Amino acid sequence: MTRSKEMLTFPYVEPPIFGTTKEISDGVHWAQMRLPMLIDHVNVYILEGSKYLTIIDTGLNVKDCRAAWLEILKNNFNNKPVKKVVITHHHPDHIGLLGWFCENFEVEVFASRASWLLARMLYLDKQNVPSPQAKDFWIKAGMDKIMFEERSNSRPFNFSDGVAEFPIGFTALNQGDEICFSDKKWRVEIGNGHAPDHITLWGIDNPIILVGDQVIPGISSNLGVYPTEPLLDTVGAWLNSCNRFLEMAQTDHFVLPGHKLPFYGLSVRLKQLIDNHRAALVRIQKKLMEGRFTAVELFHPIFKKEIKNSEYGLALGEAVGHLNYFRARNLVTTSTREDGAILFKLK
Repeated sequence: MTRSKEMLTFPYVEPPIFGTTKEISDGVHWAQMRLPMLIDHVNVYILEGSKYLTIIDTGLNVKDCRAAWLEILKNNFNNKPVKKVVITHHHPDHIGLLGWFCENFEVEVFASRASWLLARMLYLDKQNVPSPQAKDFWIKAGMDKIMFEERSNSRPFNFSDGVAEFPIGFTALNQGDEICFSDKKWRVEIGNGHAPDHITLWGIDNPIILVGDQVIPGISSNLGVYPTEPLLDTVGAWLNSCNRFLEMAQTDHFVLPGHKLPFYGLSVRLKQLIDNHRAALVRIQKKLMEGRFTAVELFHPIFKKEIKNSEYGLALGEAVGHLNYFRARNLVTTSTREDGAILFKLK
């Protein structure tokens, strides 16, 4: 399908009911897994070939997701076996049931090396209380004292809480690789910013792009920084990826994201997202002209709204990510407040 004037359009206004699928292109099926979190679902895709199925992302390791997969595989695809699983990135809602698939099916696993190794590391890192590094990260970001005390004395979310144990052994996907999954040819394009070495698959013999969480309609991908790599310039990495994808975007690309609805209009959405983040950087820059501020004190210039407790952790990480953009370009000076919070000021 070719569009003379590109715009953001959604050919399917309703997602599939949990436990069912929709065939949205020849041999490409869409399902949603229910999530017990702020975003209440994750999209997964099943590529149906003549002999086997390829799964793109898995959902979280919770009872609802496991039951949904059993229902989907029982009632569809004429008993074709699941042979391959592709993980777009290491976040629990995307990799959570990889171990379940490995245990119940004879599958080959594909992921970027960074995603795989980070997931293995995080799975093994089990904590009953926040680590000293996490608390130091919160202090430096300027976390509210009451919230700091509450979080310091609470069990943190462990990666293994939502991720099944998965065996050692995978096939690495690298930038520019061309590979066949379920009779369709794909080119691997790596994105960054939301997650390290995030896999996107661009159809070679078809107009489909599987983008995971690199590009989402309606909401922006979280560009959070974490204690594991506190100086990471997520915003700069994400803008670079989006600008590169913008050069490759075609009007007939059918984009299958990790959340929300599949859509046409990749270049439109990329331009919206790039403009939104650049506008946030301008607002931060103007605020930093007024004095010295912590990451938490910049919530409103960045997000233009009050941040709820349920959003606080994601907002804190993304605020640090935006400030790291300025740090990486030597545009700010920093000082440390008496309570340990880092204050930023424009040079």
